[in-house]
Order: sequence, then structure tokens, then C-alpha cells
Amino acid sequence: MAYKVYFEDVNVGDQVPTFVRQPDFMHWNRFAAVNDEFVYLHMDDEAGRDGGNKQGAFGMGNLRFAYLHNMLREWMGDEAEVRELSVQFRALNQKREVLTCSGVIAEKKVEGAHHLVRLALDVTNQDGKSTTPGHAVVVLPSRRAMAQSAQQQ
Repeated sequence: MAYKVYFEDVNVGDQVPTFVRQPDFMHWNRFAAVNDEFVYLHMDDEAGRDGGNKQGAFGMGNLRFAYLHNMLREWMGDEAEVRELSVQFRALNQKREVLTCSGVIAEKKVEGAHHLVRLALDVTNQDGKSTTPGHAVVVLPSRRAMAQSAQQQ
């Protein structure tokens, strides 16, 4: 198997490559269609304004959650495992805002056979404002553990 990143390759303080999107109504509509999430506040400007957002319809929090998951997958590869992903939705995002997903390695540890990496996450808008702080715990492959396993066989 070809892995993108191994446990031995990462250190506390390392940043994972950012994941940037500029979603508009088309992106929201696709996400809503796939997830059956056609909520008026996210689809209709008048409903968004009636809901208290002067700019009209606003983005789905779960789309930002999905962007963070995409960022992790692109960094670690499909063979690694996302064990935990948790966020807080702290601000709305508007159409065509530039959303940047970021992650910083906060901790590394081995629990039994699992090589765990905890990351601090966020999605910021084009003004650098935090909209979706959170964390993830991922299980990465270990070169050392793979080599030991191969020697035992």
C-alpha cells in the first residue's frame, strides 16, 4: 500500500496543507442535493434575511465540516483513519467567501497498536476570521510497526 504520510514523518507544530474553497450557490445546491439538506435559510435569500442574516442565504455548517474532512484525507491518504472529528460553528459563511481549512499537529502518541495524531483545526474566511474551530484525531500508519510486522512473518 502507498501511504501519503506516516506517523514518523510528523511532529507537533507541523501544519498540514491547507484546503481552500470559494463556495457559491451552485456548491451549496450540490451539497444540499447529495445530503437532502434543502433548508430555506441556505437556499433562499429572503428566508436568510427573515432568519436574521442581512446578506440573505448563508452556507451550511456541514459543508465546512466536509471541507475539513477533505483536507485531512488529502493530507493523510485513504488508508489512514479519521478516528474523531469535532467542530464548533462560530460564524456564518456567505456566498463566495474564501474558506481556508487548516490543521496543526497538537499531539502524537501510541496507544497499543494505534499511532494517533491529534490536530487543532479551523476554517477561516478571507478576512482571517475563525468560523469553525475544532480538532481531529487520526490514526496514521507507522513505518516502524510495519517493519516489525514484516520481520515477524
